[in-house]
Amino acid sequence: MTADTDESGTAPRRRDASATREAILNSAVEAFTRLGYDGAGVREVAGGAGVTAMLVNRYFGSKEQLFAEAVDRSFAPRTVVSDDPSELSAQTATTLAARTAPDANDLDPFLLMLRSAANPRAAEIIRAGIEKHVGRRLADTLPGPHAAPRGELLLALIAGVWLMRKVVATPALSGMSQADLTRQLQDLIEVLVDTPPASSGDDDASDGIKSL
Repeated sequence: MTADTDESGTAPRRRDASATREAILNSAVEAFTRLGYDGAGVREVAGGAGVTAMLVNRYFGSKEQLFAEAVDRSFAPRTVVSDDPSELSAQTATTLAARTAPDANDLDPFLLMLRSAANPRAAEIIRAGIEKHVGRRLADTLPGPHAAPRGELLLALIAGVWLMRKVVATPALSGMSQADLTRQLQDLIEVLVDTPPASSGDDDASDGIKSL
């Protein structure tokens, strides 16, 4: 237990440091998801956690570091992509259709990414988070050669569907039945999941993409 004094210098209250840190991080995930990196401020995060801005900086050092930990927290769980190679297409398609439904929860990693990526430093942090978590998992899960570029193409497909169906809400996609969307997504995903033929010539990533 630690005692923290607020910015007005009033009597300190006892806090559980780990619980306080967790509350701040949860508030940061929510704020950055709603408002993006540029729109969310330390004071707003502090208000959501019931602490002072000074305390947020004491625990995380800066807004940039707070954002980096919020990205790590958001991207670490498996939210869409399956870890079972034999079920990757079917499970990913099913989950993506459900998570982009009009009534689905909006607190998701894609929105945090979308609303923050315009800031160059935030984009760097997001890129590192993708590489550390879902990018690495896909590269380890996809069979065959050139798994990394194929994995990023799959992420681009997921992001595009999320944007068009959930954010822009185009009528054809937002009005599509879960069953029809899942079936068509599965067909698209299988193109990337299936092992591509070996490319002739050199073995770089561009040849791998051309062979898809």
